[in-house]
Amino acid sequence: QVQLVESGGGLVQAGGSLRLSCVASGNIFVINNMAWYRQTPGKQRELVARITGRGDTNYANSVKGRFTISMDNAKNTVYLQMNSLKSEDTAVYYCAADIYTNEDVRMYWGQGTQVTVSS
Repeated sequence: QVQLVESGGGLVQAGGSLRLSCVASGNIFVINNMAWYRQTPGKQRELVARITGRGDTNYANSVKGRFTISMDNAKNTVYLQMNSLKSEDTAVYYCAADIYTNEDVRMYWGQGTQVTVSS
């Protein structure tokens, strides 16, 4: 089994910062890439940031310049540093990862962590 567990969400004032973490554990051979998504009620899931195993990163235009994704391969952990937070960043943030196990390759999801940005 593979599990992704997010942490670091919470309440923050506009202009503040949060750092999200996501730890993958279980029967992992290699993590191909990891990403952060977010979703608010009534809206489509949005890709926030993605990092590949080779270190290439992609960001949604709405967060570019404010958010930074990074990965610690040794710890199977991906981070999302969120600076200059805006109220529109309020959402449930989900960690996702393409993980190779000794059996197959799948995309795994965490349960999400709530980020609320107040004015």
